[in-house]
Amino acid sequence: MTEKREYRMEELARLAGIPVRTLRFYRERKLIAPPRREGRIAWYDDHHLARLRTIAALLDRGHTLSSIAELAEAFEHGRNVGELLGMDTPTEEEPVRLTPEELAARFEGEVTPENLAAALDLGYLGTDGDELVHISRRLLDVSSALVREGIPLAEVLQAGKRVREHADALAELFADVILRHAPEEDLQRLRPLARSVVEAELSLALDRRMRKRN
Repeated sequence: MTEKREYRMEELARLAGIPVRTLRFYRERKLIAPPRREGRIAWYDDHHLARLRTIAALLDRGHTLSSIAELAEAFEHGRNVGELLGMDTPTEEEPVRLTPEELAARFEGEVTPENLAAALDLGYLGTDGDELVHISRRLLDVSSALVREGIPLAEVLQAGKRVREHADALAELFADVILRHAPEEDLQRLRPLARSVVEAELSLALDRRMRKRN
């Protein structure tokens, strides 16, 4: 097991590559958590160092300290990873761990406090210490691809919210059909059939939609 490292203010500032006065300023702005106190000595740890490196990366990408403070507040008030994934809930989706700067790189210029709060509320993102956890690699990849195509992230998230509502209704419909004829434990085994039906119907619906345009 890795031993937890702790640093005094001067050592933390040196490792983060910033002056001590900047570290004090970040602490006053609540951009980093308060240190552990031992008498008059303040002790910082690797979580503080990771947050300082995140701040530096976000500043390099053009974020202001005000926007970083709002993002930090959203991180603190977001769902944690347990709430996001549930306890012992079976899933076919692969969660993805990201640092805030990795998230910013995927959605260049689109990781605003408003969009972050929307993703947290929707359940796409959760927090785990200094990391973010996206609930689904597939959704993350599709979302970032749509943004690269020029669709604003705010609209992608709003569309995701509407799709979530329809998907919940479809899941209830499939579960009702199965449970009228089979025990509940069969839901997990038969879920690929439900996914195939939805994918086929969506494909056919897109065909119909494109024919209307021609």
